[in-house]
Amino acid sequence: MESLVLDSPAAIAEEATLAALLRCCVREVAGPRGHVWPASPYLLLRVAGTLIRVRTGGGAALRFEGAPERLEQGAWRPLTSAELVRLAETELTYGTDLDRANPEFAGQVAASRDAIELIVKARTEAEPPADPWLASEQALVFGHPFHPSPKARGGAGWLRYAPEAHAAFPLRLLAVREDALAQEGDTSALDHLGQAPPGYTLLPAHPWQLDLLRPALDDRLIDLGDSAWPVAPTSSVRTVYDPVGGICLKFSLDVRITNCVRKNAWYELSGAVALNSRLAPVFADLASRFPGTRWLPEPGYRSAALGGRLLEGLGVIVRSGPWSVVSPGVTPVLAGALATSARAADPHAWWAAYVSAVAPPVLDAYLRHGVVLEAHLQNVLVGLDAAGMPVEAVFRDLEGTKLIAGRHDLSELPAKVGEALTYDAERGWARVVYCLMVNHLTEIAATLAPGEPEQRALWAVARQVLAGYAERAGSPLPLSDLLAGAPLPAKANLGVRWSRSADRHAGYVPIGNPFA
Repeated sequence: MESLVLDSPAAIAEEATLAALLRCCVREVAGPRGHVWPASPYLLLRVAGTLIRVRTGGGAALRFEGAPERLEQGAWRPLTSAELVRLAETELTYGTDLDRANPEFAGQVAASRDAIELIVKARTEAEPPADPWLASEQALVFGHPFHPSPKARGGAGWLRYAPEAHAAFPLRLLAVREDALAQEGDTSALDHLGQAPPGYTLLPAHPWQLDLLRPALDDRLIDLGDSAWPVAPTSSVRTVYDPVGGICLKFSLDVRITNCVRKNAWYELSGAVALNSRLAPVFADLASRFPGTRWLPEPGYRSAALGGRLLEGLGVIVRSGPWSVVSPGVTPVLAGALATSARAADPHAWWAAYVSAVAPPVLDAYLRHGVVLEAHLQNVLVGLDAAGMPVEAVFRDLEGTKLIAGRHDLSELPAKVGEALTYDAERGWARVVYCLMVNHLTEIAATLAPGEPEQRALWAVARQVLAGYAERAGSPLPLSDLLAGAPLPAKANLGVRWSRSADRHAGYVPIGNPFA
């Protein structure tokens, strides 16, 4: 292996890539096979016959300390990401069928590592935004900690649109002739971006998506050039913030980011508007019960009715901006950024406030209203007061929000729209628990107090908060099981990438519950 300068972008990218893949191997490969053993201060695991050790902390978050090593001829030697890829490939191919081999896998892991290196370099030369919320959106340098290729992105020229590189760019403004306009709901917030000719309606487009689509322009679709001011990408890449209008715009992007090609399917465009109207009374009720609860409505979408490819490819969903919903004096911060930076003079008080703001409304939405909120680290903004204490929780992104089948009347919707909006109760609860407990609270707790005794103390505080909510809610069975220590469902991102399945088909592996 080529020698690396300590803390060089290449070394940082290699360390992050190796750690993410190793976490996946612990959770999805070695763990289910019984090939993981605690040996303090190390965690030992066996992958494809090779014994690996690494110092670890942070509970289920698996925060590694120092370089992982492999046992070779009686001596411990440094492990590289390329070596771990080969071991994982062997284990996964042998553990399934030979025809399930994935020739793309190694390239995806390498592409993610190379992307992290480019991002780290770009951040040394770019100026972060002054807006603290936007800065938190652009802070996720390494991506999902339990994904084998968290920063692999399709397409060329992606760095100029990367939130992690503090990108900012103008939108491309199109004009759609009124007889070719497709829209539902309230899209008036788009009209301040520019002026369309008479008989046309303004349609903003992401410049990267426009390059990918290369739409045929005729008198039904006119290119008006760039917007007068730049927008900034948020953590999802395809959603941008317009600082002049104070709104967010969620574009289609025909690029694979982590597990999915990020395109607004026609039924997702219609579904966002249908769901928005149904969620308004739900969040009004949640806010009455939990006063710090907020959400970012998505009141409408606009596109061009010029065939399915352009309808979906040019579709843009309007979303409220976070500064419009938080209370005066409260600063919204992306939970994913707090998962890498949370600090507090009194960790127990801060953590109690955090869990109280985030968890009860998510559980109540499911139990009382039959609504599945995907409260993972990228879908929740936490409102901090002037002292840095969590006081509000802002939930966003209706694409992942679902309704429990049988508890909502969707009969007036097209069948495909209704199907995309629903989960059965079991799948919905698994999604709630994974996003809230495994993806979110586990990561925050690991950053706030990485030591094992401190972790136990934090989870005792969290259990007290949730037990109080459970008592008020009548101790519903799924919540009682959770508090009793039932295993938690952890999403199998390595399995999804290996099988090349759609993200909606992702399975779960059981992991230990910190309440046990």
